[in-house]
Amino acid sequence: MDPDTRAGAGDGIRGTAYGTAPVPLSVLDLVTVGSGSTATTSLRTSVEIARLAERRGYHRHWVAEHHSMPGVASSSPAVILAHLAAHTERIRLGSGGVMLPNHAPLVIAEQFGTLEALAPGRVDLGLGRAPGTDGATAAALRRSDRLNEGADDFPEQLAELVRFLDDDFPDGHPYSRIHAVPGPVQGPAGRPPVWLLGSSGFSARLAGVLGLPFAFAHHFSAQNTVPALDLYRQSFRPSAVLDAPYALIGVAALACEDEREARRQVLTGALSMLRLRTGRPGLVPTPEEAEAYPYSPAEREFVDSWLTNIVHGTPDAVRDGLDRLQKRTGADELMITANAHGAGARLRSYGLIADAYGLPDPS
Repeated sequence: MDPDTRAGAGDGIRGTAYGTAPVPLSVLDLVTVGSGSTATTSLRTSVEIARLAERRGYHRHWVAEHHSMPGVASSSPAVILAHLAAHTERIRLGSGGVMLPNHAPLVIAEQFGTLEALAPGRVDLGLGRAPGTDGATAAALRRSDRLNEGADDFPEQLAELVRFLDDDFPDGHPYSRIHAVPGPVQGPAGRPPVWLLGSSGFSARLAGVLGLPFAFAHHFSAQNTVPALDLYRQSFRPSAVLDAPYALIGVAALACEDEREARRQVLTGALSMLRLRTGRPGLVPTPEEAEAYPYSPAEREFVDSWLTNIVHGTPDAVRDGLDRLQKRTGADELMITANAHGAGARLRSYGLIADAYGLPDPS
């Protein structure tokens, strides 16, 4: 299929599945920085991944907000998305997500109004309520150590953000004369669809009650996936946005021609997570570093457990694993994040998964 025929497919929320994929496939990009590499190289890789994803029929490419983590370079999703918009033409681009309690709602409305003006009809605004970092960094971001208040106020922050996006504060409201620009005050304009992101039941229920699309972080909270999706569907109320639930899940997956090589590559991400969870965050190690690391029994147990939730192996094995996961969860879309040290392995994996599903290849 010529990629031009995909432009405008779906409604911006619902995607189109190509080839033999059971549901639309998308990309979650953490802009990882490997040992021996730089943020500049990682950001260039993000452009390459977005272009590959667009060419091969992936529905969207999201960037996640993280802070004070040497192994990722995605602290400013809006900046990265503007760069990706300049280097792509059709693929949807969005935040997976922006951590709303870290920001004033008006700032996010302005940033994503700007992105919508740069790439009309292609921008998603995914929102989370976690800080995307440790407590000390969150306090620095928010200039406050009262962190629980930000999470507890999330529904009110969300409502305020939507009001700014729609420019419809009622008369008499303190913000009724404040306008997010670019935005509707300047004339007819579209706005990004809002998604709620989560790794537990809070956002699942809220997304359902509000009739919004929901994205669940299966890649780091696998045990909560099915309960959260069930809660979302049970709580769902039709809205002007959706008449039925629509849920995607973030999935860690990596395909290589050789099963052993796939294991070597994903071990790098597992060691990165081990270091993060034990207060030693760093650059993503090389496969050689990950294999040589002197794991204690407890560390080995953590790593082995972590790897069970990463779909990895040959392209056929990854395809089968993704198919089983989609069937078990009923997810409407699979958003794949590739855990590996180097750009080549990540790019190759997205291409191999596309090949395994027979996605279009106009090249």
